[in-house]
Amino acid sequence: QVQLVESGGGLVQAGGSLRLSCAASGRTLGTYAVAWFRQAPGKERECVAAIDRASSTYYADSVKGRFTISRDNAKNAVHIQMNSLKPEDTAVYYCAARLNFNSANAAQYGYWGQGAQVTVSS
Repeated sequence: QVQLVESGGGLVQAGGSLRLSCAASGRTLGTYAVAWFRQAPGKERECVAAIDRASSTYYADSVKGRFTISRDNAKNAVHIQMNSLKPEDTAVYYCAARLNFNSANAAQYGYWGQGAQVTVSS
């Protein structure tokens, strides 16, 4: 079993930055793909970024060039650095894990954190 805990959410003005962290316990994340999803009120959950066991990355078009996902093996964590934030980035952000390879499909992830609120004011 893998337990995931997100941290680093908050309120930021448009154009600002936040870094979210996803800390794991129970297993090391080395053999897992880890993704960040977000869900805004009334919208479907969408994958914004993912990193697989070989550190290959995926980004949604809406965040390319602004968000960067990375592994922190020393802390058994995955971070997402979010720059140039926009009001439309406002959502609850979840990290999720699955073995080996990336997927943008939420149904393929078996482990989820509790979520972190990110609010971007205009």
